[in-house]
Amino acid sequence: MIRTKTLIFALLLLSLSWLSAIAQHAQLPTPWTEIAKQTEVPLAEYPRPQLERKEWQCLNGTWDYIGGKDAPNALNPSTSISFDHAKENILVPYCPESYLSGIQRKQEVNMWYGKKFELPKQWRNKDIILHFGAVDHNATIFINGKKVGAHAGGYHSFWFNITPFLKTGQNTLVVAAHDSNDGKYPSGKNGPRGDYTFSSGIWQTVWIEPVNKNHIQSIKLLPQLVEKQLKVQVNSISKAKVTAIVSAEGRQIAKMVSQSDADFTIPIENPKLWSPDAPFLYDLQLYIHDGNGEVIDEVKSYFGMRDVKLANVNGIMRPLLNGQFVMQLGLLDQGYWPDGILTAPTEEALKHDIEFTKNAGYNLIRKHMKTEPQRFYYWADKMGLLVWQDMPCLWYPDEDTTVYRKAFRDEYKAIIDEHYNSPSIIAWVPFNENWGAFDVKNITNWTKQYDPSRLVNGNSGFNNNPSYQKAYGDPGNGDFVDTHIYVGPNGASVPDQKRAASLGEFGGVGLFVRDHMWPVENNAYAYEPTVEALTDRYIFLMDNVEQLVRYKGLSVAIYTQTTDVEHEVNGLLTYDRKIQKMVLNKIRTVNQAVIKAGSSLNEQKKGMIFRSK
Repeated sequence: MIRTKTLIFALLLLSLSWLSAIAQHAQLPTPWTEIAKQTEVPLAEYPRPQLERKEWQCLNGTWDYIGGKDAPNALNPSTSISFDHAKENILVPYCPESYLSGIQRKQEVNMWYGKKFELPKQWRNKDIILHFGAVDHNATIFINGKKVGAHAGGYHSFWFNITPFLKTGQNTLVVAAHDSNDGKYPSGKNGPRGDYTFSSGIWQTVWIEPVNKNHIQSIKLLPQLVEKQLKVQVNSISKAKVTAIVSAEGRQIAKMVSQSDADFTIPIENPKLWSPDAPFLYDLQLYIHDGNGEVIDEVKSYFGMRDVKLANVNGIMRPLLNGQFVMQLGLLDQGYWPDGILTAPTEEALKHDIEFTKNAGYNLIRKHMKTEPQRFYYWADKMGLLVWQDMPCLWYPDEDTTVYRKAFRDEYKAIIDEHYNSPSIIAWVPFNENWGAFDVKNITNWTKQYDPSRLVNGNSGFNNNPSYQKAYGDPGNGDFVDTHIYVGPNGASVPDQKRAASLGEFGGVGLFVRDHMWPVENNAYAYEPTVEALTDRYIFLMDNVEQLVRYKGLSVAIYTQTTDVEHEVNGLLTYDRKIQKMVLNKIRTVNQAVIKAGSSLNEQKKGMIFRSK
């Protein structure tokens, strides 16, 4: 009897071991999965390319972790916890629901992270700033057992000055993260009605940097083409003298001395324009000085000289880039990964989808219902892709409106502020298909006033609506009349007297690729049986888009989508990014033909009148 019990216990342990091994198996590995898994410090590239300092330290890598059902409540805790008996480790910055994290547990709510670190000796007498790329959704930070502060919002970066909490030698950082995943806060597809794997906690880079007491906190850059200048604002802890130097291809072309916390302009003679065809970027060096003229902080940045407007072209409202109508043809880009969920496994993976989109002949991506690390926008800036940036939706806007609607507005503003300097971003999209839509007209107007340098699509796909919520519909303002047509494109919106016509989503034609699909029941809006048939179907759709551009006033068309995403198999790439589902050179040819058709309309324009912003 004892031997039988022993045998049963041994088999049980073996079974649990086998189940654990299955749990840690990558269901659909990408070409970068094992590289990321074996990297001691993953995603170790400098995380903030538009405000770069020479000295910094990446804190990504292995952290202690306490999660699951037995984790203490992590919603705004007042005290830290000990990791002396922690049995798990997590690989930051991958969310605990992902394979790459090493946890791979479904929908964590309370998460506790612990990390020990030491400061380099040369950082003595410096202030130390602790940065988080993004933590979903509430984060409370402790250093050496003392509470530093708390932050709410899952899609934008934040920081704390942790200098008063540090000690000589080893320091302990604890992050308590709480994510209710109930759809009441902005959550996009990462919520109860969002279709895909929920994700929680730390999902972008954690890092520290040393600064002087007075240092540059943020910068704001606005290219002004008509005036041939760059408008600059440098915000510092205390007011200081600022020196700004602009370089082009290694040669200094302009220098300006001014003050921080006030706007000033830098002349840019004969500016080289930024566009998808020629994404030229200027280098910008910024210094602030103490009362003796000594440099006390130095950062490196960049900018692109471009402007975006709406104009009447041959009697039709069209979006212009640098004074010319450019047909915006792009992909719906959701930014999900089978191994990292919201987080690309490596820098090469992050670049991959942008490179593929560019090589396929598109000039636009619509970043759908999520934000990305700042390096994503850096590569879009550098490679030359236009970006429409969605605001991740909340799902239940009518519950406790003073709390949840305020959270939406606060995070939307933070996202605009964080990515304001990126030349690739040309439009903000506060709402999609009425999901969580509220005060759309007012929020659209606010966006136009807050950032008049870009276009605004107030409610992309206002013709669609979730069944549980009353449709807000067309707000009637903003810069686009935008409908979603699946499969389409016929039936797309037409321009009105004040707005351009956009087909914000269409297509969605699927192809099953055995051994390269997420292990669930897969679906799409329509299907084709082979690569060749899908390619031909796509070409036919794009030929129809060209007709709409030429004769119906269409100015934007966004095809669904860059990659398959979990159950959806309507991507140009499989979810693991290993298989191209259409013939790339044929896709590129027809895409370029559609964009060229749009450009040909510039040759006919006469008496063009610019809209007042």
